Amino acid sequence: MNEIIEAAEAKVAAQFKRVDKIKEYNQEKVLNAFQKYKIGLEHFASVSGYGHDDMGREALDNVFAEVFKTEAAVVRNHFVSGTHAIACALFGNLRYGEKLVSVVGTPYDTMEEVIGTRGNKRASLMGHGVLYEEIPLKDETYVDFELLEKKIDKSVNMVTIQRSRGYSLRKSLDIATTKKVIDIVKSKNPDCICFIDNCYCEFVEEQEPLEIGADLIAGSLIKNPGGGIVEAGGYIAGKKEYVEQAAMRLTAPGIGAEGGAMLNQLRLIYQGLFMAPSIVAEAVKGSILASQVFEDIGFVSTPKPEEPRCDLIQTIKFGAPGPLMAFCKALQYYSPVESYLTPIPDEVPGYDDKLIMAGGSFIEGSTIELSADGPMRPPYAAYMQGGLNYAHVKIALNGILKELGI
Repeated sequence: MNEIIEAAEAKVAAQFKRVDKIKEYNQEKVLNAFQKYKIGLEHFASVSGYGHDDMGREALDNVFAEVFKTEAAVVRNHFVSGTHAIACALFGNLRYGEKLVSVVGTPYDTMEEVIGTRGNKRASLMGHGVLYEEIPLKDETYVDFELLEKKIDKSVNMVTIQRSRGYSLRKSLDIATTKKVIDIVKSKNPDCICFIDNCYCEFVEEQEPLEIGADLIAGSLIKNPGGGIVEAGGYIAGKKEYVEQAAMRLTAPGIGAEGGAMLNQLRLIYQGLFMAPSIVAEAVKGSILASQVFEDIGFVSTPKPEEPRCDLIQTIKFGAPGPLMAFCKALQYYSPVESYLTPIPDEVPGYDDKLIMAGGSFIEGSTIELSADGPMRPPYAAYMQGGLNYAHVKIALNGILKELGI
């Protein structure tokens, strides 16, 4: 093992202890939810057809709602992605002439097409008559709280708050910052729905957004809450009224959360959720180690090793296409699946720029598994996330240093 990695590991020991405490807290929270709803083997059986009277599906929704400390949840393998779950939440709760405001500047690339600032505008929120506005970040990095206070009024029906940084270099939003945003919004308009894109953030901190005043959240089951074993899906959780409206966008009015056969996926989703706090902790430790390693060899990498984490993502800025491609090539080589492939930049549906993606994962597109990707545009940054176990991240980092000639 490279001496740089061994030295970096010693430096981050205190951060690892902090991660372990959060893991234990969240594991107990999940266990308590399973116990409260008396989850048994009978909940793993699936029904077919319409999916009526599926006790396992209904209990799963209750368990998720309990974990996130809220009124209701809809957890389904029918969600194609986190973007799909978010789109259902937005389309279900916004109507013609109502206003949506993004409080963290431009959202993640795939959300631009959902909203309508790019792509097929007719099918988007704006194409359906929803008004949209963005509040730019301060110095392209921080939430502009002063501007937020000026922009939020009675005309705003919903704010969307993307916690993770996406393909930007801004700081991800921790629970404390998210609470400050929500408090300002509610002070200006108590009826405004505070929606949170919670992708990459579940179980990284002890609290979740619904505990600090958010009305609705959504995320992906092939990210944090699926524990690395759920094959597909997403979730929406929050106040019952808003969850029901979103569920009707997933299915149809009159069906909502009452239908949808789970097709023998229930056990995996239950088990993935139970494993999630520990798997997330492994991934967070890997990100902390990566941060320390890249800082020690002179790259600009954020968050810093000592910073408390609020999502999985570690950004490494390379400044040129060559090192970014070399990084992704090495990460792919040290993947358990398709290690023999060489990633190249290509177009991906929903994204404006070509992407390079490294991710030899068991589940296609899974970002709780060790992976990295980045748009082929300045500053040529890699967004690294995931790791089902810390040892794999450590081995991959060793290989990346070799590929970079270090």
